[in-house]
Amino acid sequence: MTRLLIVCSGGALGAGARYLVATWAARALGADFPRGTLLVNVSGCFLLGVLVAALSSRPGSDDLRLFLGAGVLGGYTTYSSFNAETLALAGSGRAGAALAYLAATVVLGLAAGAAGLLAGRALVG
Repeated sequence: MTRLLIVCSGGALGAGARYLVATWAARALGADFPRGTLLVNVSGCFLLGVLVAALSSRPGSDDLRLFLGAGVLGGYTTYSSFNAETLALAGSGRAGAALAYLAATVVLGLAAGAAGLLAGRALVG
């Protein structure tokens, strides 16, 4: 039960952060393309990479890993929103935008994850 509470408390923080980042991005960058969700997913990939690298070799970090990884970053990243927005773009006749969003999310997410691993290793290194 304690681990569930750890994940849930982190998830609440991550969901709030996702809302703030996505709302800011829509206002600052425009709402014609799901830039907020893209920003959240790419930065979440980077942060998860840092987390994995920083905590993978630290004994006794299970609760912190649960709080930050499954909780905060699980609540922060938005794959289900990414899926719905991609389908909405395609369904509205914007197949090119849907494909661009799909490609950008996958490529930038993988690149951010790799960069996060490198950054995390450099921090603990």
